[in-house]
Amino acid sequence: MVTLAEVAQHAGVSASTVSYVLSGKRSISANTRQRVEESIQRLGYHPNAGARALASSRSNIIALMVPLRTDMYVPVMMEIAIAVATTARTHGYDVLLLTGEEGPDAVRRVAGSGLADGMILMDVELEDDRLPLLRGVDAPEAPGGARPGLRADQPAVLIGLPADTSGLTCVDLDFRATGALCVEHLAKLGHRDIAVIGEAPAVYERHTGFAERTLDGLRSEARELGVRLLHRPCGGGYDAMAVTLARILDERPDTTGFVVQNESAVEPLLALLRQQGRAVPEDVSVIAVCPEQVAVQASVRLTSVAIPAQEMGRYAVEHLVAKLDGRGEDEVVLIAPELTVRASSGPAPARA
Repeated sequence: MVTLAEVAQHAGVSASTVSYVLSGKRSISANTRQRVEESIQRLGYHPNAGARALASSRSNIIALMVPLRTDMYVPVMMEIAIAVATTARTHGYDVLLLTGEEGPDAVRRVAGSGLADGMILMDVELEDDRLPLLRGVDAPEAPGGARPGLRADQPAVLIGLPADTSGLTCVDLDFRATGALCVEHLAKLGHRDIAVIGEAPAVYERHTGFAERTLDGLRSEARELGVRLLHRPCGGGYDAMAVTLARILDERPDTTGFVVQNESAVEPLLALLRQQGRAVPEDVSVIAVCPEQVAVQASVRLTSVAIPAQEMGRYAVEHLVAKLDGRGEDEVVLIAPELTVRASSGPAPARA
């Protein structure tokens, strides 16, 4: 392995100068810095992680908390996680992935160990019990009276929105606007009875932010436009979808528009509609809130609002790095939804 001394010799400077270039602790002339950086690149020098952490009080690691639950669509979560990891590398950070459902305990463990310089949290609930620790308030006192919140120099970013965003940095798709956009599209096509096939019941029982905000947008826009809206959660798989669809059509037989926010329900719904002789979009229209890949690979290409997983992961890292560098402020970044019209939505059928 190439040593720091070898880099110094190659660049014609002292070892301490190379160390200052790496740590940024002292001002180095532009010419000298360039010479050292060229030597580092040419020799393929990689600083020892432990030594670098001791010298800079930084681990150059970002902790990513991704609780992998059976009632969530894991491919979307992992797409966001990959975007976080690849963006972090461009900024010189590695990612520590936490996939358990430990909640505040995981936050305490990472914060207390110094393993990571900052944290990104996903699967955010409206009243998330991890948030007091991130704010450093309202948390039980640790031995000696110390609060177990994150250090002031160890910021966090949420991918998702809680009910109260004060003192937090949050990045998310504007799910409330997403719900409103779906209702608006169907209403313009003449649909007056719309059914929402939602996530699994447990997602709503936890008051998960994205699901609750989508539902809020759907209901608000439906009231504004005079559209009747029925929401039914749905577990994954064909059998669960069959029960849910039968219930919807029993309660609202005039339903002609469906909004689906449940990736595992998309194909079962389309198959069941075919079995019942309901053509899409001639008899019923279907809109999905889902990844682009799910929409375009469905048996009927779906009109959809895409989940911008890449942008969410990238923005979260960029805002966290800005805070680590002392440039970031607490803010809420909402990505505007875009609805793409495909083959699954059309004018409502004329009523008999």
